Amino acid sequence: MCLGIPGKIISISDVEQQLGIVDVGGIQRVVNLSCINETDVELEQHIDSWVLVHVGFAMSVIDEAEAHATLKVLTELGEMQEELAAMQKGAS
Repeated sequence: MCLGIPGKIISISDVEQQLGIVDVGGIQRVVNLSCINETDVELEQHIDSWVLVHVGFAMSVIDEAEAHATLKVLTELGEMQEELAAMQKGAS
């Protein structure tokens, strides 16, 4: 199953390519931020924002409470471990 998993943008790694480092459950990886960035907004303004990440793209910005609630449900369903393992494999 493919799903969006909440992560927090912790830094910008490449402004030109619109890439940021997102922490997802303690795993940090490069994520494309182009889907959430508006043309008149500095990419750095997204640092500390929570986003839903799907196949390497931040698909939408969500609030922190929603992110934590989603992570809790995913953990309870056992999906979180599977998604984190898949992300860790991709980061190698």
